[in-house]
Parts: sequence; structure tokens; C-alpha cells
Amino acid sequence: GYQDLATAVNITWSSINFKTILQWQPKPSGYFYTVEIHGQTSDVKRKCILTSETECDVTDALRNVKETYTAHILSVKPAEMDNFEEPPFTVSEKFTPYIQTVIGKPEIKDYSQNGSKLNVAFEDPLTPYRSPDGSFLTIQDIFQHDLEYKLYYWKDQSSGKKDVTTKSHNFEVSVDSGKNYCFYVQGIIPSRRENRNGQESKTHCTSVGRNILDEYGTEVFIILAVIAVAVITLAIVLPVVLCKRKKAKKARAVREKELLNGV
Repeated sequence: GYQDLATAVNITWSSINFKTILQWQPKPSGYFYTVEIHGQTSDVKRKCILTSETECDVTDALRNVKETYTAHILSVKPAEMDNFEEPPFTVSEKFTPYIQTVIGKPEIKDYSQNGSKLNVAFEDPLTPYRSPDGSFLTIQDIFQHDLEYKLYYWKDQSSGKKDVTTKSHNFEVSVDSGKNYCFYVQGIIPSRRENRNGQESKTHCTSVGRNILDEYGTEVFIILAVIAVAVITLAIVLPVVLCKRKKAKKARAVREKELLNGV
């Protein structure tokens, strides 16, 4: 019977850009799990039927991203799936994708620094959901005006950050001409109480007038100075050594000649 079957514990939802994975414990032995997704208004959907895994991709069962769902994780034996006894199950905490999914990393597509202007262009992360034409929806397509982006930027080798906000996919900010800047972009949902800030994009740095000293600092300056001193010293010492060797060779030749004449 079902009474001896362990039920799921430590159920967690993990969701980035609306790709949502349900995870739980323990690993089953002698039985399987089946996941049921219950929405407030939608029909029950079964996922990962008779699985021996302890995670399940439930993304396509959460297409109405503004609806609130719970997951029922059933502990079942294959031969008893169709009988009338209700198997034991555990109910997860509630999950609303629109409120709880994490905003993933934007992708920096292009950037340039011309004079005192820094321009940065980026793209939204994609979601697993498709539009009617078959293309993947972006998070901007789903969140619309609830989504905005921040550009954090700072002078290279400085810790003082500045930031600006946009709802487009381009930034233009004023910077000090001739100075290099580093920056990253982050999606934000201001209306949220939790998970407001998304993941940070990769950090990029401009290279206006950048030279080897900018890259490696005083260490390279010291090495270059030592090399320069060595070259100058060699340029002075080498002719003196060669001159002395030449004089010594000439003197030796004179002595050898005098010895021969004496004989």
C-alpha cells in the first residue's frame, strides 16, 4: 500500500528567465514520483510521470506567467497508478513566475567611447516561450514597461560607481575624455518587493589611449627603467672594455716583436 512510501521534502522552485525547475528530496527507492502542477484557474498538468529523479522541468506547465501555482509531488508505485486510492503527496509553496523568476544576464552587443561620450548597446535575455511566429520571446516582451535596465560605470582603476537607467536597449553617458571606463548592465523590476535586481552582465572596459602602463601599472615602469639603465650602462662600458682589450692586444704584439728581435 501507499502508507509505507516516503513523501517529498525540501521542495524548491528555481527559475531564471522563466525557465523553471522544481527540486526536492529524497531519492526514491522502490517507488517513483509524479509531479502535478495546480494553477488557480488552469487545469491540473502532470509532469515527470513515474520519475526516479528528484527534479522536474515544469516550464511549459507555467505558460500563464502571472498565475500562481503549487506543485503536488506524488509518491507512487507503477502498478497502483490507476487504482482509486489517493497516493501520498507533498504540496510545495506557492510560485508566481512573473513575480519570482530571476532576470538573467543581459548581453553587451556593442560599445564605444568617442570623446566624452560612452555608448553601450545590449540585448535582453531570451525566455523558453515562443511567439506565434516561432521566435523566442525576450523578457522585455513579457515584462513590457515593468522592466528597466541600469548601467553601472566607473573610471578604470577607480572604485567610485555611477549609474543611469533606461527602458530602451542603449545607453549614452558623459565621461571624461581620454579616460578609460568599465561598466556592466543589470535588469531591474522596480515594482517587485523581492528579486528586484537581475543578474549582472559581463563587465567590459574601454581602451581609449590605453597603454601598457595603464594595463600593468608601476611594475612595468620599474622593469622598463631597469632595462633602460642596463642598456645605457652597456653602451658606455662596452666601448671602454673593447678599447682596453684592443690596447692590451697591441701591447702584447709589441712585446712579442721585441722578444723576437732580441733573439
